[in-house]
Amino acid sequence: MKILLFGKGGQVGWELQRSLSILGQVIALDSDSQNLCGDFTNLAGIAETVRAVKPDVIVNAAAHTAVDKAESEADLVRTINALAPGVLAREAASIGACLVHYSTDYVFDGGGEKAWLETDATSPLSVYGATKLEGERLIQQAGCRHLIFRTSWVYGARGGNFAKTMLKLAQERDALKVINDQIGAPTGADLLADVTAHAIRALMKQPELSGLYHLVADGETSWHGYASFVLAFAERAGLALKINSEAVQAVPTSAFPTPAKRPLNSRLNTEKLQASFDLQLPPWQIGVERMLTEILEK
Repeated sequence: MKILLFGKGGQVGWELQRSLSILGQVIALDSDSQNLCGDFTNLAGIAETVRAVKPDVIVNAAAHTAVDKAESEADLVRTINALAPGVLAREAASIGACLVHYSTDYVFDGGGEKAWLETDATSPLSVYGATKLEGERLIQQAGCRHLIFRTSWVYGARGGNFAKTMLKLAQERDALKVINDQIGAPTGADLLADVTAHAIRALMKQPELSGLYHLVADGETSWHGYASFVLAFAERAGLALKINSEAVQAVPTSAFPTPAKRPLNSRLNTEKLQASFDLQLPPWQIGVERMLTEILEK
């Protein structure tokens, strides 16, 4: 099997290079790759890359994810998050390849308290969310076999993440305020990558599995709960902090105004994914503990 991976330098792309390697040859590209085009602002270039490589599977881990910055550069974001995936989908359809793509809870408006189903009505609040939704639709319209995974609150041990930020602030500050009215599930890039490899293998044998799925770790928490969990783990590990886990102040989203509006309810129902691919997704705490163990040992 030949796999063409875009976005190799991101958190998910980095993990995908590991997880996909057991399936076959992986050709991994980034925006600055030299011999083949991995730049999503060059739509003709990425189309030519697919034609040159002729992969069995295309995995797109590239995206514009700077949610607030996206509000002021909508055209660029649309090119990267919507038009480029659409190009990949059309090229995949023309050569009979499968396309794997990652989307987001930001396609929903964040209302209510129930976990969103794949069939629920979408209503994005931001440019980022709108462009990711358009990307989904362009892939579906192209008619290629595809796996679209909506996920949320993605982190990895490599690069920056929320947990690292909280640890840094707790070592530097005497007080810490964290939002408590946004609810979701912290989801590891390693989990996304492992499920992706499993799902690709299944799709190759069962083309009817093509479609849209929600993929997040099990359970839910707020950003405040997430921060408290991180600091409590660090305390047990012996890290010196100015702020303990019980001293983190809970505040509403309105306390931190941002250019892009965030959904309050980012819960995603994963029953379809687990039933279709015979999987059991682990609690979010397990992945976060693994990530913290890795970064605190460095």
